[in-house]
Amino acid sequence: MNASVSLDKLLPAVDHRHLDHLEEEAIFILREVAASFERPALLFSGGKDSCVVLRLAEKAFKQRVSGNEFKGKLPFPLLHVDTGHNFPEVIEFRDRRVEEMGERLVVGHLEDSIARGTVRLAHPLESRNGHQTVVLLEAIEEHRFDVLIGGARRDEEKARAKERIFSHRDSFGQWQPKEQRPELWNLFNTRIRPGEHFRAFPISNWTELDVWLYLARENIPLPSLYYAHERSVIRRKGLLVPLTEVTPPEAGETVETATVRFRTVGDMTCTCPVESDAATASDIVAETLTVTVSERGATRMDDRTSEASMERRKKEGYF
Repeated sequence: MNASVSLDKLLPAVDHRHLDHLEEEAIFILREVAASFERPALLFSGGKDSCVVLRLAEKAFKQRVSGNEFKGKLPFPLLHVDTGHNFPEVIEFRDRRVEEMGERLVVGHLEDSIARGTVRLAHPLESRNGHQTVVLLEAIEEHRFDVLIGGARRDEEKARAKERIFSHRDSFGQWQPKEQRPELWNLFNTRIRPGEHFRAFPISNWTELDVWLYLARENIPLPSLYYAHERSVIRRKGLLVPLTEVTPPEAGETVETATVRFRTVGDMTCTCPVESDAATASDIVAETLTVTVSERGATRMDDRTSEASMERRKKEGYF
């Protein structure tokens, strides 16, 4: 089905007014973070969800000059865990966006953890996605962050559906689902003991559709690979694996060229595109209205290892 044709049919039924409520809630949460913690940081990977949270932070703490122009500085730095296997388009976008905004970016490099010996790979082409936990916890300890603001949403995956908006982490950086605190009437218990920290998720109640409606409405820039483009891929286990230096073809596999886009971005070794002709945010809104599988379920190889793979990683300190 052509995305532009379906757009005319489906979008009139979408009520955009709920975005105002979601935006207001997210801005309230961001201001609660700034008021409750001493050393926050905003997780910024250059992905669509982190771009939305970044725009919400601008609205929460900066003065809007005109259109998408904001004046001022955020009251916290941006933080990215770089696996060394990120898509080049995303890293280029991340650096350009940070420079345009004049914000401070802290980067935790997995290569540094490998050099220190705190991360050990089984083989050079192993997925580094799970090893990000070590780098993240090392960055938290080095910079003494007491809360990290992230773009995780409850609709993404079963384990993330259990998350509180303010997610408590113990002194080992671990998430214990049975020890999360109640959040009745938007009242948040943010007290922590030495060594503990929080993760805060301002867009917990958003869906993938909400994110794309907001990206379209706010005209928020994204890395080019979120939109339709031609790419060399390999069909493997029901997924389209992008052909890169760290994801070469296996014996008997055929490389083909397909028109694809990425629904989510991450480590190249575990993030797959989907076939799509959607070239604009509005096209993707129409396409998202028809999907039945979440973006992580449709495109992340690491989430297919078991039903509990994400929950296990979160308990170890993952995002």
